[in-house]
Amino acid sequence: GGGAKSSATVSRNLNRFSTFVKSGGEAFVLGEASGFVKDGDKLCVVLGGRGPEWQGDPYPFQCSIEDPTKQTKFKGMKSYIAYKLVPSHTGQQVHRRYKHFDWLYGRLAEKFPVISVPHLPEKQATGRFEEDFISKRRKGLAWWMDHMCSHPVLAQCDAFQHFLTCPSTDEKAWKQGKRKAERDEMVGANFFLAISVPTGPGTTLDLQEVESQVDGFKAFTKKMDESTLQLNHTANEFARKQVTGFKKEYQKVGHSFKCLSLAFELDQQAFSAGLNQAIAFTADAYDTIGELFAEQPRQDLDPVMDLLALYQGHLANFPDIIHVQKGALTKVKESKRHVEEGKMEVQKAEGIQERCNIISFATLAEINHFHKIRVRDFKSQMQHFLQQQILFFQKVTQKLEEALHKYDNV
Repeated sequence: GGGAKSSATVSRNLNRFSTFVKSGGEAFVLGEASGFVKDGDKLCVVLGGRGPEWQGDPYPFQCSIEDPTKQTKFKGMKSYIAYKLVPSHTGQQVHRRYKHFDWLYGRLAEKFPVISVPHLPEKQATGRFEEDFISKRRKGLAWWMDHMCSHPVLAQCDAFQHFLTCPSTDEKAWKQGKRKAERDEMVGANFFLAISVPTGPGTTLDLQEVESQVDGFKAFTKKMDESTLQLNHTANEFARKQVTGFKKEYQKVGHSFKCLSLAFELDQQAFSAGLNQAIAFTADAYDTIGELFAEQPRQDLDPVMDLLALYQGHLANFPDIIHVQKGALTKVKESKRHVEEGKMEVQKAEGIQERCNIISFATLAEINHFHKIRVRDFKSQMQHFLQQQILFFQKVTQKLEEALHKYDNV
């Protein structure tokens, strides 16, 4: 069987269900992807100060998500929630339902193998129209939207732009854009064809270095995943204690002061009245402080948990992205070995290495983007958290000071 081996190509990955295969990464690295890339579809990776980066969006925009409204169709037989979106680059509002977000997410997750498409807040079927759930989901969607608009590749992609700009009333245009997105050829293996990376001397990435960077990132995401779970659990517990425990305890103290002031009132001396009122006021202050504790988590802990939920989605995406990168590196190592053994032409091996270089550039650009956004988000969320905590304790102090002054003229 020795003769048959001479035309050996790089072995196919036997696990047809592996992400490397499903994402189209394998077909691309082996040079089997062929598609025509229009200029508008090109995705550029550039060398920035911290290594490879996605080329910035020349026209950055934001999109607000306003409080949702309940709408009906079939003459009121069926009701649903629609969110009002206002993209800053058009200024035109459109209404979208959760199922539209869901459709878009599905398209993008399939189209972009090495980009972390933010997960949507979960779809909750029970009690869909409860105020709390709706406002919580809106906050989750606002974070989702921010991450979409902040990503240079996702923000400019056709399906997302269609979602943001197609008038809600034009059913026909919506369906056309939807079909166009579903027929998009630049998905999977072809997505990699659209990536253009820096060329010229010194722009080939060192495979060993890429591997150690990706391994470092893998360890980082594992640790971040564990610590966000832990923080989420702790914040949840803390919020629960404030809403039930702390509130009850403070109100118990208030109640005891109240009982004392009622006891004192049995002594009907005029000179004692001021004291009784002051103690009764102190009792009310503790009651109010109990209420403040119960309301507080909405201001500071909940927003932190919303952010953690979004990041848990990103962290769940990265193992697959890393797997695509690893698969590409493995093919390069295999091809080098085949060349040494005389089983493969140098030219073919160089092609594999070049295409792996493209995947590496894209992966490192994505990792860089993740870190940049992470620092931005956690900075602003921690600032918000501490500002709210400070305001809270100022309110508590103010209540106690008011109570203290009631004793001035006793």
